[in-house]
Amino acid sequence: MTHLTPPSLENILGDDQFIAAARLQGEGPDGRLPISEEMLRREPSGNLFGLTQNAGMGWQPADVGRPQYLILSTLGGLRDSDGRPVALGYHTGHWELDLLVRQAAETLKTQGALPFAAYCSDPCDGRSQGTTGMFDSLPYRNDAALTLRRLIRSLPQRQGVLGVATCDKGLPAMMMALAGCSDLPGVIVPGGVTLPTVDGEDAGKVQTIGARFAHNLIDLDYAATMGCRACGSPGGGCQFLGTAATAQVVAEALGLALPHSALTPSGEAVWLDMAHRSALALLRLKTAELPLSAILTAQAVENAMLVHAAFGGSTNLLLHIPAIAHAAGLPLPTVHDWNRVNRLTPRLVDALPNGPRNHPTVQVFMAGGVPEVMLHLRAMGLLNLEVLTATGEKLSAVLEWWQHSPRRAAVRQRLAAAGIDVAQIIMDADSARAAGLASTLVFPVGNIAPQGSVLKATAIDPAVVGADDVYRHRGPARVFVSEQDAVRAIKGLSQPPVKAGDVVVMIGGGPSGTGMEETYQVTSALKFIPWGKTVPVLTDARFSGVSTGACIGHIGPEALAGGPLGQLQDGDIIEIEVDRRQLTGRIDFVGTEQEMLSPAAAAVLLQQRPFHAQLQPHPALPDDTRLWAALQRASGGVWSGCVYDVARIVQVIDAGLAALTTQKEVDTP
Repeated sequence: MTHLTPPSLENILGDDQFIAAARLQGEGPDGRLPISEEMLRREPSGNLFGLTQNAGMGWQPADVGRPQYLILSTLGGLRDSDGRPVALGYHTGHWELDLLVRQAAETLKTQGALPFAAYCSDPCDGRSQGTTGMFDSLPYRNDAALTLRRLIRSLPQRQGVLGVATCDKGLPAMMMALAGCSDLPGVIVPGGVTLPTVDGEDAGKVQTIGARFAHNLIDLDYAATMGCRACGSPGGGCQFLGTAATAQVVAEALGLALPHSALTPSGEAVWLDMAHRSALALLRLKTAELPLSAILTAQAVENAMLVHAAFGGSTNLLLHIPAIAHAAGLPLPTVHDWNRVNRLTPRLVDALPNGPRNHPTVQVFMAGGVPEVMLHLRAMGLLNLEVLTATGEKLSAVLEWWQHSPRRAAVRQRLAAAGIDVAQIIMDADSARAAGLASTLVFPVGNIAPQGSVLKATAIDPAVVGADDVYRHRGPARVFVSEQDAVRAIKGLSQPPVKAGDVVVMIGGGPSGTGMEETYQVTSALKFIPWGKTVPVLTDARFSGVSTGACIGHIGPEALAGGPLGQLQDGDIIEIEVDRRQLTGRIDFVGTEQEMLSPAAAAVLLQQRPFHAQLQPHPALPDDTRLWAALQRASGGVWSGCVYDVARIVQVIDAGLAALTTQKEVDTP
């Protein structure tokens, strides 16, 4: 790393060279505010002072009273006028969003509105993988949603909101924010995707250069070259169907974003046009008096769950979709609902990382994206077609338009010209099943997971799945109390190393231990190590949307809340069985190296054991995250989306304060 020369004290303190030229007063804006005597008598002073501020910032005074519309975004970094970086953002996903904001603002201005722009930037889960920065990842979502809603309410005269966001936590937070302001019209503008590179690795695979180097699968020169070459364009979410891309898909499936807007290639003309049309759609919704509550309904949530299943989306959306529903005041989808939806359709989309051909997300967009998948779901009779969309029209009308639109024909021709078969990217149900695409999610239970768990079964390597489409594994547990310890063992940097057939068990990774960290380091390393497909992973943490393999997460209760996962020991025999046709699964402790037991007898043994001696919250866990963990636990926990249920939190606090008062009275002589 480059070491900087510290500046001198004289340079920091400065001198008097700029003092003489500093102004003591300035000319105010010319013109008059468009106010009346009635406004002076009736309007709150804040509304009048807002007009003063509008003129003060340089807007034409005669136009400062136009209808106000707010553009919120997760923009990060500072770009020069030619796009070169002045200060970097955290990730490509928010780097170019200023272009979308500008396009939407110019459209609103041209249409006679008064655009406002405000920002709440977002972190990068890829950048924080394996670091203590991950402890703030999921908690950030709730904090950002709160902040974004406060920004909306802090512009008292806003008529509608555009939410511009791209990635893993920023986009779910934006959807939660808009859902919580459901009396307003609102439209989500997805930030799009990064282009894949010529002769480079995708942004998911490139995150495994350390593990592959440790196993002598690549050399230093290859790692340095590929690490530099993963992004084919400077903006947009990663090229795989991870959490960012899945969140864009879900935004469109909910009706919050325009048709065929998810996964648009960042920086392209079609991407800027999407921002322009989204601004027009917002104005149309306002004119039609269609607030978000008319679009975001229980039926829309079910449509989003169906589209998630058909895409093979990230398991992180099991946290985000309930959180969006909660913010909108809708019933939360249950595990039963997820099970039911996943039984209705196989995965229909072949995209990175699920395979088998692993098309990048820009190709999924060019194959028709969400509306193309919805055509297949419509043919299967699964969609709620009467729901309204961001266009102001019903989904039935939108899909009828898409099926016969010049846009659909154009994107399909674009792929065909590149020699890519559209039918191999988005398939009908029969073709998908024939290609071996299983349904997306399974929710295994067992004596290790009495409250359940989740597995993206469609992403298990077919080489370890039986001819009957059942994944079976029995092997010894390797128990780790931190992701870092697990990664070292997988890389062979600690003894004994993880070996083929082991079961990696990571405990203490739930909300109370790490803020429910994402553990892509582990799953990605195993994917690209030749024997990695034979090593399943069990954890109370969560997985990146780009994770593949037999990765079972969200195990409940979490170890630090008394879950039996925290009582497993090295060498314990774990049995896993997942039926990808029936969508059932079990994960059980079935004995030790000395004695095999039935799952029931093994459960009794687990109950008699102490918890792992090193099980504790991570010592670097921030107080901010501890607070989040406590609040979401009081609100229903992981299976309720890690939300803040204010009524429940108040109830728990009141009960706790009453109990403390009673205890104090008992203790006082």
